[in-house]
Amino acid sequence: MQHLQFEASWDKALAVQDRRNIEKIFSETKYLNSSDIICSPIREAINHNKALLVSVLVHNFTNHPLTFNNVRLVYSIQGEIIADKVFTLPMLAIPSKVSLPWTFIFPKDSYTPKTFFDNGRLEIF
Repeated sequence: MQHLQFEASWDKALAVQDRRNIEKIFSETKYLNSSDIICSPIREAINHNKALLVSVLVHNFTNHPLTFNNVRLVYSIQGEIIADKVFTLPMLAIPSKVSLPWTFIFPKDSYTPKTFFDNGRLEIF
């Protein structure tokens, strides 16, 4: 059975409304019939450094931990690739059968500027 987990810094800093939103997304997606890794969108934003922030709930439906060592992530909107970057995040490991929210940061020069970034899809390769 899939479990929702928060990384320690998220657990401390997350606003009540944001936590409720993530819990709602989890309850709506935890029973997806999958044996793979799926990212459910939470929010997209541009920060003060003009980096694209893509927050997702990463569902690890597999039977093994998910680590991010030279892992390619592609963010697309309606089939158009907006951002494509290889991530190495030694502090991020998602156990088997766990869903964990995370924000992936695409620096200014690693994505195509758009007037909006919502309703996108983040895929892990």
